[in-house]
Amino acid sequence: MRQIFALLLTLLFLISCNNDMKVTYGSYEEYPLYEGNLGLMYSPEKSQFRIWAPTADALKIRLYDQDLGGEPTTTQDLQRDHQGTWQVTFDKDLKGKYYTFEATIDGKNLGETPDPYVKAVGTNGKRGQVIDFTKTNPKNWLGHQKPALNNINDIIIYELHVRDLSMSPNSGIKNKGKFLGLTEKGTKSPDGLATGLDHIKEMGVTHVHLLPVYDYKSIDESQLEQNKFNWGYDPQNYNVPEGGYSTNPADGATRIREFKTMVKTLHDNGLRVIMDVVYNHTFDTNTPFEQLVPGYYYRKNADGSFSNASGCGNETASERLMMRKYIVESVQYWAQEYSIDGFRFDLMGIHDVETMNAVSKALKAIDPTIVIYGEGWTAGDSPLPDSLRATKNHTLQLNHVAAFSDDMRDAVKGHVFTHDAKAFISGLAGLDESVKFGIVAAGKHSQIDYSKVNYSNAPWAREPHQCINYVSCHDNHTLWDRLTNCCSEFSEADRIEMHKLANTIVLTSQGIPFLHAGVEMVRTKQGEENSFESPDSINQIDWSWKKKHADVVEYYKALIQLRKNHPAFRMTNNADVQHLIRFFDLKTENLIGYQISDGANGDSWQNIIVVFNGNTATKTVGLPKGNWTIVCKNGQIDENGLGEFKGGTIDIAKHSALILKQ
Repeated sequence: MRQIFALLLTLLFLISCNNDMKVTYGSYEEYPLYEGNLGLMYSPEKSQFRIWAPTADALKIRLYDQDLGGEPTTTQDLQRDHQGTWQVTFDKDLKGKYYTFEATIDGKNLGETPDPYVKAVGTNGKRGQVIDFTKTNPKNWLGHQKPALNNINDIIIYELHVRDLSMSPNSGIKNKGKFLGLTEKGTKSPDGLATGLDHIKEMGVTHVHLLPVYDYKSIDESQLEQNKFNWGYDPQNYNVPEGGYSTNPADGATRIREFKTMVKTLHDNGLRVIMDVVYNHTFDTNTPFEQLVPGYYYRKNADGSFSNASGCGNETASERLMMRKYIVESVQYWAQEYSIDGFRFDLMGIHDVETMNAVSKALKAIDPTIVIYGEGWTAGDSPLPDSLRATKNHTLQLNHVAAFSDDMRDAVKGHVFTHDAKAFISGLAGLDESVKFGIVAAGKHSQIDYSKVNYSNAPWAREPHQCINYVSCHDNHTLWDRLTNCCSEFSEADRIEMHKLANTIVLTSQGIPFLHAGVEMVRTKQGEENSFESPDSINQIDWSWKKKHADVVEYYKALIQLRKNHPAFRMTNNADVQHLIRFFDLKTENLIGYQISDGANGDSWQNIIVVFNGNTATKTVGLPKGNWTIVCKNGQIDENGLGEFKGGTIDIAKHSALILKQ
């Protein structure tokens, strides 16, 4: 019987490999999982292409000498192979050639496209390119050292758009808007102050989070002189660096080499690199996914239309085996080929929990210090059952994956979509428990009344590293523009103090802090809330802000250094947070105080007191007696001391923080 069964399996395999036989499937779950490598496997002796297209009737490859235009020099059929794949091998060196594929399905030609696994492309990502990856490494790339990271809780994230950093005429950076702009050292503003890379180093952050740097659709790379702008949340080729940030988009090797040069330079300067990845949707559905395997990679509604939990017209189906494989292998590729140190998942709630755990497992096997986090929500409803979604309330089911805390964000600065809403820092009562929830990194703590937390009625982070605390990012208004909207009746000086208080809360809370680039210079986008395609005049960092707000810059630098110097602010487990943080009962709204005790997490300071006054007036509080040194008061920080305090009562200025050490 076993022999008969084996013969039947062999027969089925031979039939499936027959180029004239097409297998039909009753559902997407029946589509075969291909377990090997897909895409181009290159050597000077041969180039082998393997494409997964299980429903295709035929598949062709076309070779070109140009990245755009011209006629193909070669057109050849691929042969049907096992597990839904097709393959073709050229026994010669194709280096420098461009290529596309075209599937025929149910008698219809679906148009030329690169394959989803393409790793080098020409202008606008229309055609793949055959390159020798061993020739893309900058000097001393192999074996170069990443900055040390002792613990994931030591991370301080700085979210940056490649173009924003350098485009201002006063940046002093030559390679404006390019990957190489992040490699330039010694750049100065007209005021003689450090800009670009030197400024980021000066601030003391540990990780630079780059808004999308994969190949995206909305920028015409053949017309870069038009200076079009986009954030890049419109994916086209997930495994290729964006050509608009390259000095030569036509040459796939150039954009790869320049990207690696940027990564290595950041590493050499003590900065790790996080990629913003957007696997939850594509720019449109005219993609390699849909042109090679129609319907499979996207979720659809009951009426056959594309589902839209992304708010961008479609959403991908991470729960399907080949899409899950694609996402996992894509992040593995970036981590291994480009030495990327972290991944931020856009609208992570669209993905399923199993996929995100597979991502984490694969990345942690490469490097345990890689950080993974995402937006724990969707932009709309999805056919994926809520119980399966990698949303914030399912973070407890995620392994070494963090989520952004909108609880902390909106409690500190105001509801993100209510532009004039006040919050804790601007005197609105009723948000103390939500701020306290952020202070303990969305974890379990006996002194939190979860019934009063704004969005969460229970802890959602198992350990502190699963909570990303922040008050502003590229989305929505900058922190300063938000305060301008909601607090116009206050003086500029008062709003500056609110601004400083907001990130004092973030940077002294447990969990992982996240800063929007330029916030330390009181960044404005001139009131624009959604600047995803606004001009450089709106999005660029104006380096004159650094002199104008020099005192704020210095405050942020001292605040970041305070966190780095004192592990009590970055405990590694929730048990310590529960045991070593005790909140005071101050009996006043918008006044939060707590003590971190017993040299928490190996801190040289035995005890620390932190008090936040979000009120519009000075408040007097009673604090434990002892020999305390004031290190933060009235918008100033000095770890050596701003004065002594013996306990009892002390005044805390409006919109400010008090930090004492013992």
